Amino acid sequence: MNVSPVSSSYREPLRWRAAVVLPLLVLGAAALYSVLSTLLAGALFPAQANGSLLQRDGRVLGSALVAQPFAAPGYFQPRPSAAKFDPMAAAGSNQARSNPELQKRIADARTSVAARDGVAPAQVADDLLTQSGSGTDPDISVAAAQQQVERVAKARELPVATVAALVAAQAQPRQFGVLGQPRVNVLALNMALDAGNGETGIGNGEKQKQ
Repeated sequence: MNVSPVSSSYREPLRWRAAVVLPLLVLGAAALYSVLSTLLAGALFPAQANGSLLQRDGRVLGSALVAQPFAAPGYFQPRPSAAKFDPMAAAGSNQARSNPELQKRIADARTSVAARDGVAPAQVADDLLTQSGSGTDPDISVAAAQQQVERVAKARELPVATVAALVAAQAQPRQFGVLGQPRVNVLALNMALDAGNGETGIGNGEKQKQ
């Protein structure tokens, strides 16, 4: 059975169709999809689409999704960070639990945090000793926040019950009721502390140093 070859006059329109359709598909799949999904996300979830930024008086103080350090005793402290709280270098230490350097760092941190918060080393919350996988975890456990209540209250000259109530108010339940553990966003909690003291911004604890 002989099959006649496709004539060049028939192949020429196919080439032109491919030349026209391919750029349209690329434009639709890449550019238009990206633009539409960005606009839709911005319309439905404006806060999240813009980085979950936390502001006061028009000033951005940080993101609810990224941890930042606080130096002063009048602020709640986040988890330690292997990335030095740099979101552009987000990463964990990648050290195994058997690594002597990791064991030493945790032991040193336990001693330091216990002295800072005035608790026994055995009572230090685990998440105040360990680094998260991203190095920028913005949340701490409710136990880690409660551990810091007396130190923060003393530094701010506030009743312990007042600070404890603020922690309870800022505590978030498990996600969807089943995922993770109850947690507290450190930046939001410190902003609430400053708001209660009539301060306009946190400045990463610089105000509390003075």
